Amino acid sequence: MVDTPTADSPREPDITHINPAAERTWFGHPRPLFWLFGTEMWERFGYYGMRALLTLYLTKHFVLGDRASTGLYGGYTALVYLTPLVGGLLADQYLGSKRAVRFGALMMAVGYFTLAFGGAPAKPYQVIDGQRYEVVVENFRDAPTSDPNEARHLIYGGEKLTMRGNGDGSLSLLAANGQEAHRIAAGHFSEQAEHNPLMLMVLLIALSLVSVGNGFFKPNISTMVGELYQQGDRRRDAGFTIFYMGINTGSILGQFLCAAFADTIGWPAGLGLAGVAMLISYAMISFHGGRLDAYGNPPQREGRDPALIIYVLAILAVPLFYFLFQNLMTTEKAAPGAGFIGYLATLPLMGQLLFGTFIVSVPAILVWSFVKGSRKEGEMMLAAMVLIVFNVVFWTLFEQAGSSLTLFADRNTDRSVFGLFSLSAPQTQNFNPLSIVLLAPVMSALWGWLARRGWEPSIPIKFSVALMGVGAGFLFLVWGSTFVGPDYKVGLWWLAGLYVIHSAAELCISPVGLSMITKLSIARVVGLMMGVWFLSISVAQYVAGVVAQFASVETVGGQVTNLKVSLDTYTHTFTTIALVAIGLGVVLFLLSWPLKKWMHGVQ
Repeated sequence: MVDTPTADSPREPDITHINPAAERTWFGHPRPLFWLFGTEMWERFGYYGMRALLTLYLTKHFVLGDRASTGLYGGYTALVYLTPLVGGLLADQYLGSKRAVRFGALMMAVGYFTLAFGGAPAKPYQVIDGQRYEVVVENFRDAPTSDPNEARHLIYGGEKLTMRGNGDGSLSLLAANGQEAHRIAAGHFSEQAEHNPLMLMVLLIALSLVSVGNGFFKPNISTMVGELYQQGDRRRDAGFTIFYMGINTGSILGQFLCAAFADTIGWPAGLGLAGVAMLISYAMISFHGGRLDAYGNPPQREGRDPALIIYVLAILAVPLFYFLFQNLMTTEKAAPGAGFIGYLATLPLMGQLLFGTFIVSVPAILVWSFVKGSRKEGEMMLAAMVLIVFNVVFWTLFEQAGSSLTLFADRNTDRSVFGLFSLSAPQTQNFNPLSIVLLAPVMSALWGWLARRGWEPSIPIKFSVALMGVGAGFLFLVWGSTFVGPDYKVGLWWLAGLYVIHSAAELCISPVGLSMITKLSIARVVGLMMGVWFLSISVAQYVAGVVAQFASVETVGGQVTNLKVSLDTYTHTFTTIALVAIGLGVVLFLLSWPLKKWMHGVQ
């Protein structure tokens, strides 16, 4: 997901003392935009670079298994989108945007550097009928891209046997001649690994530091961009477009270079590079030669400055987040037949808090809207809530990029580019921001062309097209899987096609989301509705991790035991979620007419 700042998001401070005609400019814009552009670009470099590596770092270096790794990834990204609700409020009321951004940048830098200290890779082993059996790894390479000659053998009955997973869930142990020596029935074996408890603790502390720091950084840097322009300044939208270019530039560079460093030097280099990027971001917001002195300052307050107390409380939140991550990793999945209530009851604490808050807040706000507001206001709020619910579905499926799609790229994708060179699995995520850069002006021109003819789709129809688009992307990849050879690897361009389709779908929903909320919400609860909007994205990130768990495959030390079974598992999961997305897109399309009526002319 590439963030899309809008002109509707920042607050409007009084800076009428500035004369735009007399100021020094950068590409026709206030010069401070350069420093904010750079601050955001380097932060996005670090965030997306680390995010591209995270799932593979968890599966290959820490050997956590697909289910635990994708669940932890989903929990982390959920907090990344939830913490800005608190960070934005604290900046507005107490810290000011600039101090919040600086503090967040420092915490994230510390988090990335801490994440780089992963220690020695975990040692895999197998437990068969309660007994431990050692696994010997040959040609092991502790990096995102494994050695093509890497092999894992199980020491069983004094023999070194090759492991092969089967479609029925059983495990075959093959002798040197390729013949099956033993078959272990499903449910009688499990992959385990020797983990260094200290390194696992360091991992969760690092993710906690980044999550807290992100809450201070993410909402406040775009607020400062808004402060550069007076009310009615026509350069505002263009300024946010330049700022948006910084986001995409950082994303592209981070995902390419952090992955390259991790592959050629090692995980610490790739993750450490993300930390270096955050230090550059911190330097640009802190050492600007006075160019940002007039922006992002704290509100005028009497009495003692509460900044130190806020910083201490933020640091104390790290153990709380650590507990949530630990609980996420140790909670057992619901028993078969437990039902929806049983499923919710067995969710990790983070999932219960997110789902509980969302499920309660949506109907509660709607009831309040119809009781306290007019019928028109209630209907507009109802339309907003319906779109928010469908927003959860879209981002749940779109955000498979960092989890199941990255694992698919690693295991079942031929990443060769015309036979000249190969991309690493994390680098394939760059197809999204590259597509955004190329498609954004095309989509903008398309909407403009349709609008001039009175044909521009309504917001609900754009949402429905986005849902059908994300489903179509998965079906495109599944189609490509029908052309695989004996290596069971899909061509890179099928995966690239998925990202192009998903990016076009993103451009149907992302730019209009925040604007839609501000226009449909009752004036006195706009802030609350913005919170619900970001809560919906946070819930989607968490659910994305849960959905990715359905694509989990049998692995030993992060390496799949059967590429055919792996491909079948991914295509089955992707087909299912594609059909769900397209079906819900059709439902929303049919609902677009009553929704448009409830929106009372809002475009």
